[in-house]
Amino acid sequence: MKHPSKQSILVRHTGFFLHQGNRRGRPPVFSLVFAQVLPAIALVALLFSSCDRTRMDKGYEYFPDMAHSPAYKTYSDNPAMDDGNTMRKPVAGTIPRDMVPYPYEAGFEGREQAAMHLDNPLNINSDLLAEGQELYRVFCANCHGIKGDGLGNLHTSGKYIIPPTSLISPEAMNYKPGEVYHVITTGWGVMGAHGSLIRPDDRWKIIAFIENMIQEK
Repeated sequence: MKHPSKQSILVRHTGFFLHQGNRRGRPPVFSLVFAQVLPAIALVALLFSSCDRTRMDKGYEYFPDMAHSPAYKTYSDNPAMDDGNTMRKPVAGTIPRDMVPYPYEAGFEGREQAAMHLDNPLNINSDLLAEGQELYRVFCANCHGIKGDGLGNLHTSGKYIIPPTSLISPEAMNYKPGEVYHVITTGWGVMGAHGSLIRPDDRWKIIAFIENMIQEK
């Protein structure tokens, strides 16, 4: 039986081979099998080291600055500000970009001014009326009814006992476009303000639909 030489000894260790040396005195190197399995061992070790059975430790964070932003959150305390608040009020006298402030206040006087000075600036056509019909269905029909008779589902279901205004009543038929625009914007009586919900052009589309399709003016 031939025995291995002293210059080259293969040591079997946990299924891997380690080359201990050769005739030229080169340093030991890992065998090809070990080199292929090593990444898998490292991955398994990383997975186990990242887990925590107690759920009290979130493990290692690859990008900690994404979870722990150095910036202050909107409602957090801020020692850099005199009042200690992070969120700031808009500068007095400024408005958001592309916003046109509504010039009339809620109430009888504002309603009269809107009736005198506001009129529908849109070009009325079939496409615009179709858009107005859809907007009316979304924002108005639940109270005023599909036909504008005030028999919307909110009232007929008994969930709201106060009958909404009928848009086909003689009084409503005499409303000016600007007057209706004002009511939609600022609200009236038990009807809440919809200025923050419906864009200005969409309010005019709804008014055009009411006048041309429901009231048939």
